[in-house]
Amino acid sequence: MRFDVLTLFPEMFDCLNQSIIGRAVEKELIDINLVNIRYFSNNKHKKVDDTPYGGGSGMVMMPDVVYRAFQSVKTKKAKVVYMTPQGKKLDQKKVEDLSKQEHLIILCGHYEGIDQRVLDKIVDEEISIGDYVLTGGEIPAMVLIDSVSRYVKGVLKEDSIKEESFANGLLEYPQYTRPEAFEGEKVPDILLSGNHQNIEKWRKEKSLEITKKKRPDLLK
Repeated sequence: MRFDVLTLFPEMFDCLNQSIIGRAVEKELIDINLVNIRYFSNNKHKKVDDTPYGGGSGMVMMPDVVYRAFQSVKTKKAKVVYMTPQGKKLDQKKVEDLSKQEHLIILCGHYEGIDQRVLDKIVDEEISIGDYVLTGGEIPAMVLIDSVSRYVKGVLKEDSIKEESFANGLLEYPQYTRPEAFEGEKVPDILLSGNHQNIEKWRKEKSLEITKKKRPDLLK
């Protein structure tokens, strides 16, 4: 799967070279291409923004610069996603749907945002990671890449995806590992029994119990 990220701050994405996502890139299961929007400015000072028409605080990213950056990576199969608080809130279903795409172009805004004309022209979908405002779209873009990449075939074992939170509409059951006893607390006996049928039943019951306690809204 190919990700093209249109951003003013490509250096922020260095953390994606680590852990599971970094290994997926090394194995060529996913391709993350960072496109510096500033390179597409025709201004000698590489200016990418200007004051908003109608007045107001802040600066707005100019449409022609963003459009040239988009044109440099567009393909017929590309889906363009704009990370914005005004978008539809990201959830597990959307993550799984996006993982089926071959090519995602992720547009990161900054300052007061991006000229609406270029958004209307190139954006297929607006996505938010929550009802709050960040300084730019880079962190939301990283969230999107991380969450979507986990569902690309080969990135994770299939069993890992099936049993995690939200995969079946519930939160995940609690996990335990060695040592068997820690600070006077022991691992539940059922997990040491070797009876996989009973363990599976216990895990399902715990998932339901935790979901009722922490996220009852998921059961509606």
